[in-house]
Amino acid sequence: MWHLTRVQDDHVAAVAGTGQVWTDDGYAERFALPLDDGDIGYGHTSEQVGLVRVSAGPLMDYYRATHARTLEYLATVTPDDLDRVVDTRWDPPVTLGVRLVSVVDDCAQHAGQAAYVKGLLTG
Repeated sequence: MWHLTRVQDDHVAAVAGTGQVWTDDGYAERFALPLDDGDIGYGHTSEQVGLVRVSAGPLMDYYRATHARTLEYLATVTPDDLDRVVDTRWDPPVTLGVRLVSVVDDCAQHAGQAAYVKGLLTG
């Protein structure tokens, strides 16, 4: 769930041209993880995943703050904005619309994975 939120925070902040909730609102300091502040968990080894230990309450606070900032940004997006290229490192270049769909898809997949693991643990 930390990774899900970090990806949303990172990707939406990048397209919105804003800072991330993680650093702007002090969550990086509060969580004090032994990772770089810019780390979003992508490509982590099992050992790195094991370093991410946080309580549910603060994690949900971070998610809610990130979600709120995402909604604020989305309220400003117009249909014409969706074709704006936001990442030229890919071929074809990534548009805002594709990036936003990617974030939604990533969040949905990770939420499903978390629900599955919770079910395994709690029955």
